[in-house]
Amino acid sequence: MRKHIKSIFRGLKLISSFPKPILQSSAISAVVRAGIPFINIWFAAQILNELVGGRNQSRLTFLVILTIGLNLLGQVANRALEKWHDYCRANFWQLMSKLISDKMLTMDYIDAENPDIRQKQSDIWGHHNGMGFGLSRLIEAYDGLIQGIIRVGLSVAFAFTLFTTRTPEGSSFAFLDSVWAVIVVLLLLCISMFVAPYFTMLGGRVLANASEENNQGNRVFTFYFWTMIGKSELGKDIRIYNQQDSISRGVESYFKNSKWLALSKIVGRYQFISSFINHTTNGLIYLFVAMKAFAGAFGVGSIVQYVGAITQFANGFNDTLVNLGNMINNNPYAEKIFEFLDIPNEKYQGTLPVEKRDDTDFDIEFKDVSFKYPGSDTYALKNVSFKLEIGQRLAVVGMNGSGKTTMIKLLCRLYDPTEGEITLNGIDIKKYNYDEYMNIFGVVFQDFALLPFTLGQNVAASVDYDGDRAMKVLEDSGFDRRLESMPKGLDTYIYKNFEEDGVEVSGGEAQKIALARALYKNTPFIVLDEPTAALDPIAEYEIYTKFNEIVGEKTAVYISHRLSSCRFCDDIVVFHEGELIQRGSHEGLLADADGKYHELWNAQAQYYAVSA
Repeated sequence: MRKHIKSIFRGLKLISSFPKPILQSSAISAVVRAGIPFINIWFAAQILNELVGGRNQSRLTFLVILTIGLNLLGQVANRALEKWHDYCRANFWQLMSKLISDKMLTMDYIDAENPDIRQKQSDIWGHHNGMGFGLSRLIEAYDGLIQGIIRVGLSVAFAFTLFTTRTPEGSSFAFLDSVWAVIVVLLLLCISMFVAPYFTMLGGRVLANASEENNQGNRVFTFYFWTMIGKSELGKDIRIYNQQDSISRGVESYFKNSKWLALSKIVGRYQFISSFINHTTNGLIYLFVAMKAFAGAFGVGSIVQYVGAITQFANGFNDTLVNLGNMINNNPYAEKIFEFLDIPNEKYQGTLPVEKRDDTDFDIEFKDVSFKYPGSDTYALKNVSFKLEIGQRLAVVGMNGSGKTTMIKLLCRLYDPTEGEITLNGIDIKKYNYDEYMNIFGVVFQDFALLPFTLGQNVAASVDYDGDRAMKVLEDSGFDRRLESMPKGLDTYIYKNFEEDGVEVSGGEAQKIALARALYKNTPFIVLDEPTAALDPIAEYEIYTKFNEIVGEKTAVYISHRLSSCRFCDDIVVFHEGELIQRGSHEGLLADADGKYHELWNAQAQYYAVSA
């Protein structure tokens, strides 16, 4: 229980860190909602007592007016507080999204890329969006818990005199004042307080345990009714291979195998048992109140007060326990959020400043570098050593999976070596300030991404940018002709996510924008990781040739699946199965008939020859 309470408080503390006072608005609103019924209970009792008693007209008028006034005031306050709470919760889903997204954006890249961690993130969203488990369920339970506690407290105050008021002396109902009668009533209350909520909580636990299965069901549902329909490229294969029948059967199987009907029956059964116990025990307690009133212990107005208080007590205690149970049932899903947020950033950030040099006098060296991905026993890179000279054009070639991109990620310090070290001007790159070191690279990755912002913002990777500079790099990357047709120039939105008049760009056009982004950063190192895969060989060669001129005195690293595009490079390194196996000029490597480069070159050349 201590662990459960600790988890609940941590979740509430996390919610309280959000900009708007969600918990405060929830608590105040819950207090007012809980108190409003007691206005009617109290004043109804006073009005009835007056009607069967002195029937003082002035007092009756005053009580009626006060009842109406307080009810009106309470309802207005309740509506205002509900609106305030709705306002505070209005962007909760966005704040929750930001909480998880900020963690993804700030964690070590090697963790952000880790499939296990990405699965944790997916599970959090699945439980959150599917059945509301996580912080959302915690807020709802918190609201119900506060309301239940207030109702219990007020009920005890209103019903206390039920047990202290005695029947008239000599009454045949004097046994109602005995200790045993009080014990029986309290026992009935306990049954209503504990047994009924227990069955309700069992139903809640069934739903909580079903959240994992619900996530799986949602994935199936999303694929059939969202992904498959939303991705137009799937439509071609569906029609060409006549897969409509297979899809239809898959949908039927999804509905046929759904267990929600069975789960609903189980939950309904628990709720029926809880409701039956609640109403039965309350009925017996009402009988006790009626018998005591019949014996003359109190008047008709007090009957209304006690019955109302007992009803509110039973419901309030039920709400208290059920919502506490909901919090406990929710804890495993809240813990998933905490576990995700607690993933440590273990990458050493470094403190040395990177020297700012106008002459771009930087050299980088790999010294016996090896690397394994997390959870893998196989080396992605093994004992790689080479030096990247200032102003050099280095081409990196090799078959898919040979370690080329892994080497680039190590160079940019997205990963740190498992063994060995990488140095910048003779100093281990781990010792440099991480952000400053990252800023000496302009990179176009093979799987680069553009954002649905304006063209200028994509090029500058910033909201504010130098328009003339952005135009220049777009021209250098070969995008100038396409730019001329864009309706708003640099202010044209890429894609239609945010703007209906956004422009869709082809794969080749997107790659030219990514190239311009690398140029705009104006860094001493330019790295191109197969950035022209969507271009034809001639267009690729033209871009590389032009890019070679634009780079000037900067150091450039090129990775290309087409070896012909790397001929202009000063130096070529060949990777195979994670190892650097060859290095030299194009002519020198091609002359080695037994070498891997010669094999790769001729394998590609024969296809071009056949095509010709």
